[in-house]
Amino acid sequence: MRSRRVAKASLAAAVVTMVLSVAGFVVALVLNAFFLDDYNAYGEVAIPGSSSLHLPRGEVTISLHAVVIGSPNGGLPVPPLGVTITPPDGVAQPAMTENIGSTTTVNNDSHVRVWVAQIPAEGNYNITTDGQVNGFIQPRLAFGHSSSLGYLIWIFVAVFVVALAVSIVSGRWLARTRRRAATAVVQGTWPAVPVVPVAPPAPVAAHEPTDEGIRLERLKTLAALRDSGALTDDEFQTEKRRILQGY
Repeated sequence: MRSRRVAKASLAAAVVTMVLSVAGFVVALVLNAFFLDDYNAYGEVAIPGSSSLHLPRGEVTISLHAVVIGSPNGGLPVPPLGVTITPPDGVAQPAMTENIGSTTTVNNDSHVRVWVAQIPAEGNYNITTDGQVNGFIQPRLAFGHSSSLGYLIWIFVAVFVVALAVSIVSGRWLARTRRRAATAVVQGTWPAVPVVPVAPPAPVAAHEPTDEGIRLERLKTLAALRDSGALTDDEFQTEKRRILQGY
């Protein structure tokens, strides 16, 4: 019975952990997408246009930023765009990689990541943009960075996977304890329901238990196990038939 209680507790804990990890995943996703993603931290340049921006060393995201009417179906489309980043004297040309992200829209203001640039050194960079942006409202290229807490999403994913594995193991463990309980009832080794200590009864003449009496006691024990939840109705009926048939 103790192993059964432990299996039930571990299964319940695993289920609760999975629910919390899903909730945490959703919250982290929303926070990273709408609050912690500083996509225009270093400034913006109109399309077409040119400007000088101060960029830090390291990874810089370059996003298409525009005003939309309503929610764009399928996300903000990325038209053919061009950008030239001219570094300060003596600094190497930044490396750029196309990296299309998902669209984020807040109050008719949408942006979608287009490139990721590796800036070799902090400094003022001259930015020139162009592109086929007819039909876009106030199109700009925004320079910023992704959320610094993006790793939280993957932590919640890992917690969910671990909790799922624990729930599977606990479920199998619980099933084994039920089978062992049913086997013990058939063999007559399962303990009866708890006995409350009472005053010893008056001596009675000793007698040998009959087969019918043994079967009756096993049926009573089997019913108690079913009522306590240790056996399902199907398991109860199966073991009951075996006892009545004399197995």
